[in-house]
Amino acid sequence: MTEKVLMCGNGAVGEGAIQAGCRHYFGYPITPQNELTAYMAERLGELGGVFIQSESELAAINMVFGASAAGARAMTSSSSPGISLKQEGISYIAAAELPCVIVNIMRAGPGLGDITPSQADYFQAVKGGGHGDYRLITIGPASVQELYDWTAKAFYLADKYRNPVMILGDGFLGQMLEPLEIKKIKELKLPPKTWALTGASGRRANTIRTLMLKVGELEEHNKKIQNKYKRIGKELIEYEAVLTDDAEIILVAYGTCARVCKEAVFLLRKKGIKAGLIRPITLWPYPSAIIRKISNNIRYVLTVEMNAGQMVEDVKLAVMGRCPVYFHGRMGGGVPTSEEIVNEIKKLEAQRHPEQQAFGAGAGAKRKE
Repeated sequence: MTEKVLMCGNGAVGEGAIQAGCRHYFGYPITPQNELTAYMAERLGELGGVFIQSESELAAINMVFGASAAGARAMTSSSSPGISLKQEGISYIAAAELPCVIVNIMRAGPGLGDITPSQADYFQAVKGGGHGDYRLITIGPASVQELYDWTAKAFYLADKYRNPVMILGDGFLGQMLEPLEIKKIKELKLPPKTWALTGASGRRANTIRTLMLKVGELEEHNKKIQNKYKRIGKELIEYEAVLTDDAEIILVAYGTCARVCKEAVFLLRKKGIKAGLIRPITLWPYPSAIIRKISNNIRYVLTVEMNAGQMVEDVKLAVMGRCPVYFHGRMGGGVPTSEEIVNEIKKLEAQRHPEQQAFGAGAGAKRKE
């Protein structure tokens, strides 16, 4: 049985966490994700869970470390500058192979910036923003419903792989109101947390640590977690493909930009331009294979982001020179519109084929590059 409600994205994240069994939240206020902190305070109070508004972001992430080490489903959330402050703790959690969920509702920067939406934390999220060789499973939802669904799933993925999972949203997604179906979360079978620090009465003591001083010990630990990341890369790839079967031009975008690009694809189709869209949902591991495959049959790719050009590097790595990759971005809180993207395609068409006088004339025909 499902319940349909009107809810903002931040609230949807909170309810998804609650439905997944999260009863421990630690955070510090920052716009534009404050509704999530407030939601967790109210709901965990009703359920007898643990909510702590910590004295700082550093304290919050280390509280997550402690709760997760004890076997609890725990989460924290923040917006860009706050996530930066958590990076040391995130590296420790990844090194200790502890499951947790971290939510970043991105705002514009660099520095304190402002409270407008952005996607400028992509590098930080998918490349490992803290020190050392580690990875976060990173999810880029594009709707209020997906924020709910993927937050709930994130706790399962975190437990399955013993790895932190980041939900990477933005200020638009966090603040927007959309209909949400609150579905009962199906509990999937997971191995018991025999590694957790739950007291050693009647069993051998567990140890969770990230300081490894014996010669070769840290290298062996790194090899172990890198093998885990390889496994995740094989098992966990999610994306959406829109009108890609006959496409000659592919847009690649995630989150809010993907919503805009989807509308641009429909507008371009009306003008006779065979455009399609690839929307990565898992930002790490990245859906490189589908982009690589499609790049064999198209004229070019346009990557659209709310930053100076970050995910476009992963698109180029996926394409491997098979076709040109172009970029269109807005920074500092600027959000592309569908008309803007159509105009960008128009410019690219004019530059690449100046003999085409009318936009869309003969666009459906294959051209020699």
